[in-house]
Amino acid sequence: MAIILNLETATTNCSVSVSKGNEILCLKEDNAADYSHSEQLHIFIKEALQEASLSFSDLEAVAISKGPGSYTGLRIGVSAAKGLCFSLDLPLISIPTLESMAHQISLKEGEVVIPVLDARRMEVYSCVFDHQYQEIRETRAEIIDENSFGDYASFSKVHVVGSGAEKCKPILQAPNFNFYTTVVPSAKQMAILAHQKFQKAEFEDVAYFEPYYLKDFVLQTKKNT
Repeated sequence: MAIILNLETATTNCSVSVSKGNEILCLKEDNAADYSHSEQLHIFIKEALQEASLSFSDLEAVAISKGPGSYTGLRIGVSAAKGLCFSLDLPLISIPTLESMAHQISLKEGEVVIPVLDARRMEVYSCVFDHQYQEIRETRAEIIDENSFGDYASFSKVHVVGSGAEKCKPILQAPNFNFYTTVVPSAKQMAILAHQKFQKAEFEDVAYFEPYYLKDFVLQTKKNT
């Protein structure tokens, strides 16, 4: 079974795991509100390998959470992943951030999970998965209103998970909607998805791979006082 280094930097959670097949050998993460990626990511990589009693030469692939998410966070993670792949001659695997988030919720037949990441103002990045974690609606950037996700109100339970759930909770009032506002993307859930892609040899072109930003980066500037 392949030993894979998994990197998650799409949000405030700087998360690194080392996995063998579907098994997590080590997980290091820090969900800091001010983003700790540039300071912590490479430290976590080294510590995770050490705690798993492995070295860089033991790795067979690097998996990166590809977005959507924070522009800066994604750039840091993808740059680190590509650097490792180039230097160690390893294949690169990309994992959709919202898909790995969906796997944090256990689902029964008739239920759906909607991972939502906070964007600006009342906007979120979202996607919809059925109880088998199959995507049934594509990823979108959308503004939340009382009609959002109305197509899924007939399901027995709708699990809305992630930082964007805080915006959704006071607006989406259907009784079958459940909200999980503290869920953040983690390298823990990347393992099974990365293993599946490794087995199918679904690798990215390291030279040309770019994160899935979904929207153009907008520079936020402070107003003069």
